[in-house]
Amino acid sequence: MMSATFDARWRETVTARPDGLFLLFEGPDGAVTQWTYGEFDALAARVAGGLAERGVGPGDRVGLALRNSPAFVAIWLACARLGAAMVPSDPQATAPELAGQLIRTGARLGVCAPSRADVYRSAAAEAGMPVVEMLEDDTSLEGLCGPPPSAAMPGPDDLLGLMFTSGTTSAPKCVMVTQANYAFAGDVMAGASAMRSSDRCLVVLPLFHANAQYYSFAPAIAVGASVALMHTFSASAFLVQAARHQATHASLFAAPMRMILARTSEPVPVRLSHCWYAQNLTDEQYDQFAALVGCRPRQLYGMTETIAAVLTNRAVAPVPRSMGQVTLGCELRVTEGEILVRGVPGRTLFAGYLDDEETTRAAFRGEWFVTGDRGTTDADGSVFFAGRGGDVLKVAGENVSVVEIEAVLADHPGVFEAAVLGEPDPVRDEVPVAYVVAHPGADLGDLEEWCAARLAKSKRPVRFERVERLPRTSVGKIRKFLLREAP
Repeated sequence: MMSATFDARWRETVTARPDGLFLLFEGPDGAVTQWTYGEFDALAARVAGGLAERGVGPGDRVGLALRNSPAFVAIWLACARLGAAMVPSDPQATAPELAGQLIRTGARLGVCAPSRADVYRSAAAEAGMPVVEMLEDDTSLEGLCGPPPSAAMPGPDDLLGLMFTSGTTSAPKCVMVTQANYAFAGDVMAGASAMRSSDRCLVVLPLFHANAQYYSFAPAIAVGASVALMHTFSASAFLVQAARHQATHASLFAAPMRMILARTSEPVPVRLSHCWYAQNLTDEQYDQFAALVGCRPRQLYGMTETIAAVLTNRAVAPVPRSMGQVTLGCELRVTEGEILVRGVPGRTLFAGYLDDEETTRAAFRGEWFVTGDRGTTDADGSVFFAGRGGDVLKVAGENVSVVEIEAVLADHPGVFEAAVLGEPDPVRDEVPVAYVVAHPGADLGDLEEWCAARLAKSKRPVRFERVERLPRTSVGKIRKFLLREAP
């Protein structure tokens, strides 16, 4: 049986519920615009026409450096219609980071906001790629539109997303996500959250990350639910927005939840029926947040590569400290402490890493994808997080490769060598700290500026510790735990 495509899922829902509400967008000024499924389908078709006029066709890639906006959603659906793939980037990324992503993916066209166009255009020039500027609060998208093209009818194996996620190499890995992958994510996550067409997802996490795509938009489209999209996350406004837009579902990380608790002075009548979250809260924080939103949040575990969240806490009496049990439709096991996931590449697991067969092969042990994370299980089959096997930090929910940061530090003319560790942070879970060995007589006073010009904010060390040498094993490997224990 042929797998479904994300484009087909969208078309089916548009046909079934053309007058059903699809999207509410709250812009920076608080103005709210809404579209039915039928209305947004017509808009996405015109955007597909505009992309086609600019040379985008099946198999092409479109760069996106946009915050949450109607343009982001429309371009995603337009790419699905054309058989093209989007390349979503952090709009706050530096020019070298953006250029690397655009060059690696061979993007044909890029879209960015005018406020950050100088950085994006600099990156695009290196990639030899034209750029379209689009205001993130624009709701007409006239600057992107053209005559709707004929249907391309993409296949399940056609790429729809090329998402960069930091790994254990100096260059972030590019995860290939297919049309079938997005359809699978929607079906599984809608079932796991018992989402119905009458539900409404509040989306505050950035759309350029997998969470908002996999756990909110895809399941909403799968069942014909609506989405309330906020232009950015605001801890002080979250509860007000949830109440204003009558949200029933949400997805967060632990760090934003702690921020919401810290910024909430008075209760707001919010009645979420469901809330996903990733990473641990204290028992007190969990209970406080549950009281604020009116439901018991359910922790989950997933990666860009796993597509769906492969672990989800049970709906009745969730265990706050647990990542949950194996999600229906997924396969996971914990072997000698390692979390492994099995699926069909390109269908229920990512299709591989772009142009990197060696890294893709190394990520699998037979049929099982090696997540690099470790876990323990209890008698009920619940899985508890037990640390990461690779050099990856979780900074406010974002994967940050310490190897990437170390490579940037090593390029500084005054640095002989460097090691980066994570240290606990009460708000952002973890933050990077750099330990650097200088060349004799070198001045390292500009390291902060050096990193700011080359790394996104989440990747920049919060502190630089100058050390005489890095402790090593007999074979030359750095013993990082000794750095952490040093006085």
